[in-house]
Amino acid sequence: MNQLESLRSQSLVVADTGDIEAVARWKPQDATTNPSLLLTAAQDPRFRHVVDAAIQEARGDTALAMDGLFVHFGREILKHVAGRVSTEVDARLSFDKPGSIHRAQRLIGLYERHGVPRERILIKLAATWEGIRAAEQLEREGIHCNMTLLFSFAQALACADAGVTLISPFVGRIYDWYRAARKVDDIPVDDDPGVASVTKIYSYYKKHGYQTQVMGASFRKTEQILALAGCDLLTIAPELLEKLARTPGAVERRLSPEAARRASVEKIALDEKVFRWLHNEDPMATEKLAEGAPRPPPQPSSDPGS
Repeated sequence: MNQLESLRSQSLVVADTGDIEAVARWKPQDATTNPSLLLTAAQDPRFRHVVDAAIQEARGDTALAMDGLFVHFGREILKHVAGRVSTEVDARLSFDKPGSIHRAQRLIGLYERHGVPRERILIKLAATWEGIRAAEQLEREGIHCNMTLLFSFAQALACADAGVTLISPFVGRIYDWYRAARKVDDIPVDDDPGVASVTKIYSYYKKHGYQTQVMGASFRKTEQILALAGCDLLTIAPELLEKLARTPGAVERRLSPEAARRASVEKIALDEKVFRWLHNEDPMATEKLAEGAPRPPPQPSSDPGS
């Protein structure tokens, strides 16, 4: 047995890539994509036919072409996974609840137009207060959401209260921030703030019976992945899947619902004020969310006197 096989017996392994051939090779249960991964894939001559199909279908509508590109790649990926693919809403809508809802509905509509049921899609939204409220409404419409750009415990609390399907805490980006802040080349996994963040969230969810699943994401090294063995899902880039597959041995389970239920973790009552205060108290989370959820370009004023 290798580490990847052992890990798969404890957590649902997801491929974090837009490379259709990599998904076909690793045959994960699910796959996650994001705009940067798909941009890389779109520039690969192997996938030119996917790009051409999206452009032709959009008939000159640039915004629709981009959404169509995400959907066409998602459709190709779904041919190689038994479960779901995550497709991301434009990050510039992170603070726009109506805009996020409209874009998510359009993505689902494009998928359904091509015969893909919404049950096989996770819509990725930024875990801002507005994004979480959008996800809450979308979940009521049967559109399942994967909350991304998640760095703080406050974000995780709000997502669980909103009843979203899945969250993706960013282990690697949290690790990167603390490594830079501490001015060190590496942080041992036992002291890794990214690993600790996912562990805390997982324990809280299982202790208090939340149905929202936790998917560790954005890994920098296999040690981080192995430290979260037992997490509901783990989304892993192809190069790290390769390392795990080449390393023999069993993986020790680190997270379990039984251990989480024994933890002493008090439930926190959350509203918008508490959310914003708790999130603001975490400088890492505040900075990383601001980086990932850019401010949208200013809109022209409708006031003729301005």
